[in-house]
Amino acid sequence: MNSNKNSSRGRHQGKKNTQNSSEKKYDSKKRFSKSFKDKPTFTKDRNSVKTEKPTSKQIKKVDENEGIRLNKYISNSGICSRREADVFIKAGSASVNGKLVNEMGYKVMPGDVVKFDGSTITPEKKRYVLLNKPKNFITTMDDDRGRKTVMELVANASKERIYPVGRLDRNTTGLLLFTNDGELAKKLTHPKHNIQKLYQATLDKKLSMSDMQKIADGFILDEKRVLVDEISYIMNQPKSEVGVKIHSGRNRIVRRIFEHFNYSVVKLDRVIFAGLTKKDLPRGHWRYLTELEVSTLMML
Repeated sequence: MNSNKNSSRGRHQGKKNTQNSSEKKYDSKKRFSKSFKDKPTFTKDRNSVKTEKPTSKQIKKVDENEGIRLNKYISNSGICSRREADVFIKAGSASVNGKLVNEMGYKVMPGDVVKFDGSTITPEKKRYVLLNKPKNFITTMDDDRGRKTVMELVANASKERIYPVGRLDRNTTGLLLFTNDGELAKKLTHPKHNIQKLYQATLDKKLSMSDMQKIADGFILDEKRVLVDEISYIMNQPKSEVGVKIHSGRNRIVRRIFEHFNYSVVKLDRVIFAGLTKKDLPRGHWRYLTELEVSTLMML
């Protein structure tokens, strides 16, 4: 008798537990469907879709988040910096969907056709390539005299069209950065940002201590004052091996500094550029910058 009661009670409890589990599962589904009430609901045949009409609040949110400012769009296309793009926009160089746009802050929406000086442009993925340049390559996009250019060395580095940041003489070796990021390139080459470069110069004779001091103190070259950040002998090397840290972007400035004091530069190698080094980068080879290196350059 007792066993029948226990059995009946067990069956009753089993039903109760099943019911509670069912209720819990139902509540979970209810919450799930509620959180996605504004999303499309697919029927069993998967061919028809029911969608709720978006509210005005939702439309406003989409409008704010979509699109990209025209000056950034132009900059992302590798043409120039955003600041320069503003100037071009004011001058009437940009059009969107066939209409001239000179409004600051204009937003380009997905699907818009943007033209700059009559040519269609598209934003490209940003590329950053570091080359350890060898001798006998000139820093230019192409050469009508048939000389070898640095572009030949990075030809396989990117589908996007990248450009050298600054320049190195034909016989100067070392670090040369390439990118299609016009804004960053502008920052790295503008004197006001004080981007430092470290060169190792091999001279035709020993650099005297007095001449080194004159260079360190600053002097006039072509009616302009030249200031170096640091100059010193290379440790454990002859005194014809000299390190020069400088942020000036004047053409052939390191060679001209020593020529001014009657020294000839036999070799010149750029070993550091904007904090980037030649570590694990053999002469004539290139590599992509790491995300950390790119972030560091952005913060300079």
